[in-house]
Amino acid sequence: MLSKLKTLDMKTIEQRLEALRQLMHREHLAAFIFPSTDPHSGEYVPEHWKGRQWISGFNGSAGTAVVTLEDAAVWTDSRYFIAAEEQLHGTEFKLMKDGMPGTPSIAEWLADKLKHTNNTEVALDGMVNTLNEVNALKEELRKLGGLTLRTNLDPLKTIWTNRPEIPTNKVELQPLELAGEETKHKIERIRMALRAVHADGTLVSTLDDVAWTLNLRGSDVECNPVFVAYLLIEQQRTILYINKEKLTNEVYNYLLSQQIDVEDYADVTKGLANYSEYNILLDPNTTNYTLAKMVKCQEIVTKPSPVPALKAVKNEAEIRGFRNAMLKDGIAMVKFLKWLKPAVEAGNETEMSLDDKLTSLRAEQPLFKGKSFETIVGYEAHGAIVHYEATPETNIPVKPHGLVLIDSGGQYQDGTTDITRTIALGDTTPEQRTAYTLVLKGFINFAMLKFPDGATGTQLDATARLPLWREGMNYLHGTGHGVGAYLNVHEGPHQVRMQWRPAPFHAGMTVTDEPGLYIEDLFGIRIENTLLTTPYRSTPFGEFLQFSSLTLCPIDTAPIELSMLTLDELSWLNNYHRTVYNTLAPHLDSEHTEWLKDATKPLEVAK
Repeated sequence: MLSKLKTLDMKTIEQRLEALRQLMHREHLAAFIFPSTDPHSGEYVPEHWKGRQWISGFNGSAGTAVVTLEDAAVWTDSRYFIAAEEQLHGTEFKLMKDGMPGTPSIAEWLADKLKHTNNTEVALDGMVNTLNEVNALKEELRKLGGLTLRTNLDPLKTIWTNRPEIPTNKVELQPLELAGEETKHKIERIRMALRAVHADGTLVSTLDDVAWTLNLRGSDVECNPVFVAYLLIEQQRTILYINKEKLTNEVYNYLLSQQIDVEDYADVTKGLANYSEYNILLDPNTTNYTLAKMVKCQEIVTKPSPVPALKAVKNEAEIRGFRNAMLKDGIAMVKFLKWLKPAVEAGNETEMSLDDKLTSLRAEQPLFKGKSFETIVGYEAHGAIVHYEATPETNIPVKPHGLVLIDSGGQYQDGTTDITRTIALGDTTPEQRTAYTLVLKGFINFAMLKFPDGATGTQLDATARLPLWREGMNYLHGTGHGVGAYLNVHEGPHQVRMQWRPAPFHAGMTVTDEPGLYIEDLFGIRIENTLLTTPYRSTPFGEFLQFSSLTLCPIDTAPIELSMLTLDELSWLNNYHRTVYNTLAPHLDSEHTEWLKDATKPLEVAK
């Protein structure tokens, strides 16, 4: 069955490449570039803009496909190396492991492939590439091979038959008791932040920033409660550009009450062309190139948008919502974990059936809206594929031995959850137990951090990696990311990763703690909680912060090598488990309470 599907996929990709190359010939193009994003710089995008997936067959959330008249390649990061290799196998596309030694940049690869041709014109769609990306690529192409870049062509309009339409789903209000702040007050805070950098207005492009600002939610992007729109904020006027079919009378009247004007989605280009303030702030990392070039005012201020930093600091209502959502998620997780091992021992369970069971338990909880991302259930070798997602073709039975990695989350109207647990389903090897304990040590090290207000995620990242680094091991993904308040599960501007990320940490920010270790073809391990950044104490050296765990779920103790834990690490684990038990037990029946009591019982260092 798998080989037939692969053959069909290969033939389909060949046909699509042929259609693209015919268009490239007509347009006198040497190459075309397909990013993974949309006009709103989204990580996860509506089907309408999944052009890179359509042309290449690779469905990861990050990557760029490049097609010349004779060659094709896909660049993606370490999260998708294994998955991309499998999905691109048998097609023309070659995998380029972005960030790895020896991997050329897109411009370097193009300069090499086109050096013996007479055609020097490369193209992309300026609506789905940011201002910074296009400007940097233009400069690199010019320096490397005298190549030029065209930005006004979307070949998918012509060659993608039956292309999905831009969604027209209805928009919903996020109640003030959950949002915690009125829209007009948020807009005034945004205007204050703009004045601080001498900007008169801004275009808000990213969908979660629009949704947060307006206290609205939608369903245009799978797993992310956002809707397709732009928001133009001027000194005296705010305009929402959206397909008006999406607005109910209730939402439309709410927008009017908050002094928000409504214009058609496609008219954002006119709005920017007629923008009347002296200057405008455009975030060059989130504003697409085409819209940036539409602005005709005196000055464009190219600085980061102030909205993500405002959104990242949660207010009291949002924090309360997170705690409510985590309580419900913890109840679902306990029910799932109690069910898991007996079900696996009874037989007939697979990676997909585990996903279905966990989702059904979450769906029993109040205000559940759906998954916050597609669940990762990776048993044994599949756990080593960082962003593995089981399909009918890859789905395998789960047996009562070894490790299963489950990374999942829920969207509740009062909060978003993100949790990973790696569970021993039976016998484990010494290598697995050592690896599990090293990851756990890094996880606990990060959770125990005390650090100055304003420290960046890059400065904190090493604490989670130290136990692995001492053994010459590492993981190539980030250690943590922000989480939205019933919004996107991946939220900035702060990140915890080895690469430099300058966004500072402040009290009120959420962040995940998710170190891992992946041994290709054998197993993968990741442990993840969502944390809240809280005040620690004032000192002569300034204000210090700490983390508080929002996630409420036992961490599997079966694969731990106790002798490897320090007393501080063991104390943290026992205290965390005590909190999990005391918080969840009152909401469980006696059977689940007894299971939870055993799962969270205190551990002692082996003597």
